[in-house]
Amino acid sequence: MVILLTIIHVIVCFFLIGVVLLQSGKSADIAAAFGGMGSQTAFGPRGAATVLSRATAWATIIFMITSLSLAIISSKKRTSSILGSGSKPAQTQPSTPAQPQQSQPAAPPPASK
Repeated sequence: MVILLTIIHVIVCFFLIGVVLLQSGKSADIAAAFGGMGSQTAFGPRGAATVLSRATAWATIIFMITSLSLAIISSKKRTSSILGSGSKPAQTQPSTPAQPQQSQPAAPPPASK
């Protein structure tokens, strides 16, 4: 499931990049370069939605759905592994106090003749 969602997500990413780069701006004429607007509306001229703008909207919706789905699946997997739902915790041995070592007197070095 995760692999399928990831493949769809990557394909939609590339499609979205292509569709956005193919679109022209709202006022992509020579007047836009000098600050002129195509009409006197507050946000510039707005024509009917083109095929590219509809494709962008649908690609964006699919991109958001796959992003959220992958995030939710990833967080569920990470939570279950942290809690260790299927594994037993490691057994620890109770620690015993260390026995003090008795120091032995150092033996004198052998005498050399």
